[in-house]
Amino acid sequence: MLTVQIVLFDGFDLLDAIAPYEVFCAAAMNAENALSVEFVTADGPRSVTSGINGLNIEASGRLNPERAGIILVPGASGDVEGDGPGSIPAILGRAMNTELTGMIGQALGQKDIVVATVCGGSLLLAMGGLLEGRPAVTHHLGMNLLGATGAIPVSARVVDDGNLVTGGGVTSGLDVALYLVERELGPRIAHAVERLFEYERRGTVWRGTGMAPDTQNAWTGDETNIAGNKAPMTYGTPVNKITQVSDFEGDWDTTIATPVGKLQVKLSISTIDGMIQGTATQGGETVEFMNPVLQDDKLTWLMRITKPMRLNLKFEVAVGGDHMTGIAKAGMLPASKLTGKRVS
Repeated sequence: MLTVQIVLFDGFDLLDAIAPYEVFCAAAMNAENALSVEFVTADGPRSVTSGINGLNIEASGRLNPERAGIILVPGASGDVEGDGPGSIPAILGRAMNTELTGMIGQALGQKDIVVATVCGGSLLLAMGGLLEGRPAVTHHLGMNLLGATGAIPVSARVVDDGNLVTGGGVTSGLDVALYLVERELGPRIAHAVERLFEYERRGTVWRGTGMAPDTQNAWTGDETNIAGNKAPMTYGTPVNKITQVSDFEGDWDTTIATPVGKLQVKLSISTIDGMIQGTATQGGETVEFMNPVLQDDKLTWLMRITKPMRLNLKFEVAVGGDHMTGIAKAGMLPASKLTGKRVS
């Protein structure tokens, strides 16, 4: 029997979870109970509060990352703008910081489990560092953020990367579930569910097989991000010419206020042979600045962080004496405020 575990977390989006649940239940009716589906959480049976009007859904079990079958992770419902505790990034960040990330990582290592996501569910996994280098899709508002995590954004309704199947915006949960029913149980069962729901699956499922399109002559811009499995962000050498002594040189203690918590980061900035160099140390990990540029009295650079989530951030800072102020930005996330002081 094919088992489906739909994972709930506080703030989940109702349609992301309920639409696939209904599809899988209908498939079970048409397949003589060859499929079972249940709601689970990372911490066991409980009432889970959705992000839509606080509606509660009962989860009947604990997620089992070793059980063969399908594990489906929905997205969140919350504030699209702002960085408050009710914002979608904050909700996803709280879910990411539970046992769920480790469990999904374990499931992805099993050969007989398919992990599926709907809407922001792929962001939840990506922010936990689970989708780096893998093609995936999310809600169109989160595609830049998905790319900032190191995943490869693909503008498709459904993306099939073997043991990872991701869906786009909220209603794509129908398409993800119908596709998985067809893939696992066959097209006749999937067709029966489509007829029952009076709904036809939308779009071509993207897979990394077959001929690649000619990107030089393509008349859509989306394919350039996925041709050759290349990530949407590229970086040059981390050095740039400057013409004057930089007020940014020295060691700095900085704090970055993100939607999911504060980061304490130590920066070390220097110029060698007229070229800017810098490193950032956070949580015992030191990384080099990528593409540092001094322009219009502001220093900008790109940097990868791994805590509290895995992201490529763009920094833009200015200094006044021994004080530094600026922002760090990644995709749809609100710009995070950076403050700091020179310590040497």
